[in-house]
Amino acid sequence: MRLSELVGKEIINIFDGVRLGTIGDSDLVIDSENGEVASIVLPQRSSFINLWLDKQEIVIPWSSVKKIGSEVIIVDLDETYSLNKRYR
Repeated sequence: MRLSELVGKEIINIFDGVRLGTIGDSDLVIDSENGEVASIVLPQRSSFINLWLDKQEIVIPWSSVKKIGSEVIIVDLDETYSLNKRYR
């Protein structure tokens, strides 16, 4: 799959159904030794409350990606993760 085919796909957490963001708004971390995708880094969604808080990014390990469909990417991040914490 090409990177251009991922752009625009929404990322959905299968555990709680939360929309985390889109690939177009994110960065991919590539392992320089083997050339594989290591993780997806999403900027924290902004809201009125987040104006005063430090903006944190959401780091989704590539191992958490369960399915890439025609419109969405399904990831599995369990209850130990919170949108207010960094996904590792």
